[in-house]
Amino acid sequence: MPDAREPLELPAYARSLGITVCGEEAGMPVLTVAFGPAVEGHPAHFHGGATAGLLEAAGYAALHTALLAAGRDPQLKPINITVQYLAAGKSKPSFAIGRITRLGRRNANVAVEAWQDDRTRPIAAAVMNILIV
Repeated sequence: MPDAREPLELPAYARSLGITVCGEEAGMPVLTVAFGPAVEGHPAHFHGGATAGLLEAAGYAALHTALLAAGRDPQLKPINITVQYLAAGKSKPSFAIGRITRLGRRNANVAVEAWQDDRTRPIAAAVMNILIV
C-alpha cells in the first residue's frame, strides 16, 4: 500500500497538460498549471477542456489523499462530473483544489474550484461523483 506521505503522482493526462502539485490547503493538495500551448484555446485564453482537466485532476487528488490518509488505496471510477465555467481563464497560471463533501464506503462526492489571481473569484467549479472500487 502506498504511504500517505509519498508525493502524489498525477495521471498521465494531467502531466501532459503540465499540471503539478504546488502546495496544500487544509490537508488537500493544491494543483496548478501554467499557461502555454498545451492549454491554450482562443488566443491568450485557457481551453475549456484544459480547465475541466485541472478541475478533474484536483478532485481525484483530494479524494486520493483522503483515502490514503484513512489507510485505503482503492481504484476510483467517475460516475459523473459537472463543470461550471464562471469566467474566462486568461494567460496566467491557474490553481484548483478539491473538497470532499461526502465520503462513503462505495462512493464519494467532491466539489472543486479553480481560480487564477484571486482565490475568492473562481474561474470554474465542478461537482464530481466518484465510485470507489
